[in-house]
Amino acid sequence: MSAETDLVARFYGAAQAGDGAAILAILHPGFEAHTAPGLPCGAGGTFHGPHETLAKVWGAVFAEFDTAPYAESWHETTDGMVVVTGHYRGASRATGREYEAEFVHLWRVTGGLISWLHQYTDTVRWHEAVSPV
Repeated sequence: MSAETDLVARFYGAAQAGDGAAILAILHPGFEAHTAPGLPCGAGGTFHGPHETLAKVWGAVFAEFDTAPYAESWHETTDGMVVVTGHYRGASRATGREYEAEFVHLWRVTGGLISWLHQYTDTVRWHEAVSPV
């Protein structure tokens, strides 16, 4: 694995542990995230900076879901992008309903820190977990 892929792998470990400080430690000050429109918790959209993304994306999601991303395949492009596919697995804290949603994450690393994320996921699966029966 390249240094970039190793760094991205650290994100998944930190997310699985629910370790916000570890996530912040690997994000570039100019970090930008583009998350899937329609994610619950207001977590879909474009977010700027590590703290905004931690609070409005991962913090919001972890507050409503007992969940984590599990990477299954890794690819590096010739221009340095790291592409990861996998599944989010977990359950809604409010309903207890389990879910599994496929994802693709596109990552960029700048100066030894993660600087950019573009996330694609099956938002319907997330909404099914939180929806009343």
